[in-house]
Amino acid sequence: MKKHFLLFLLLNSLFAAGCSTIATDEQEITEQSLLHERRSRDAVLTDKHIENEAYDELKDDDDIAYQSHIRVTAFNGMVLVTGEAPNEEIRKKIISTIQVIPGVKLIHNNLAIAAPSDAGSRANDALITDTIRIAFNQIRTIPGFDPSMVKVIAENGIVYLMGLVHRDEGAVVVNLTRLQPGVKQIVTVFEYLD
Repeated sequence: MKKHFLLFLLLNSLFAAGCSTIATDEQEITEQSLLHERRSRDAVLTDKHIENEAYDELKDDDDIAYQSHIRVTAFNGMVLVTGEAPNEEIRKKIISTIQVIPGVKLIHNNLAIAAPSDAGSRANDALITDTIRIAFNQIRTIPGFDPSMVKVIAENGIVYLMGLVHRDEGAVVVNLTRLQPGVKQIVTVFEYLD
């Protein structure tokens, strides 16, 4: 029964990811996709450009591409870099590559010096992320709160939370995240509106 539930959650996340993606083409971003977005349309486009440019640049470097596991998440010009790099030299190279991308205001460097995580660890992180997103959909105590306003990134059981939030929203989100199974640590990368 537990295996079926886990399979259901993984499949659900794949379908949800396909439905909630904001298009990177300027003409494809609609008012509907920006309905619950607190960033401006230009900020959303800049963030997508930062992520795409970072991945394009990093995959072209063989040392980085074959020895590292990197996730780049941009939100309002703040860039969260998570994953693993084999040594400090490559870690610095990754960050310096991202720093020069137009629109990057600040980098939160959370790259670990370690071998790339395995498929099992990444699947566990996907499960943690999905569990948290499902829990966020149950929040009813904050008027006007939409779970899509918070980005959830899980890496080796560490959960990073990004978004433009009010302090009361951030507190509820952190407390709810803390209750989810598999969460080892929570790192907030919020920009507070108040």
